Amino acid sequence: MKIAIASDHGGVNLKRHILKFLAEQNYHFYDFGTFSDESVDYPDFAELAAEAVAKGDYDLGIICCGTGIGVSIAANKVPGIRAALCHDTFSARMSREHNDANILALGERVVGPGLAVDIVAAFLQAEHAGGRHARRVAKIKAIEEKYAKQG
Repeated sequence: MKIAIASDHGGVNLKRHILKFLAEQNYHFYDFGTFSDESVDYPDFAELAAEAVAKGDYDLGIICCGTGIGVSIAANKVPGIRAALCHDTFSARMSREHNDANILALGERVVGPGLAVDIVAAFLQAEHAGGRHARRVAKIKAIEEKYAKQG
């Protein structure tokens, strides 16, 4: 499994903890930045990771900012992305199983590093359940396509 990861300055410290976990677990990943706590604009980095996942270069993504809200909104503008902002392991698991989420968004100012690692593990270990959930994900994709054609 290949993972795209990115953050802004507000999520860079949380991202460092996640990178350490990913390396310890032998996940293949690429860090799209940022690499310091110097102020940057979160849409720039969320878009880089989201595009990489949408193109199929990476299987899943993890994006971080101060709250996780900004990066999740930005990533969800990329066609094919279903970014889920999660603050607990149950939501992370359900986002994969029921919604086929392909990007996890986290907020450094919302969850601590220990919980964040548990959330990441739950997200990465879960798989889409298919069945009735596949029908619902297909409807999400149809909404996306409908409005993409209007643009």
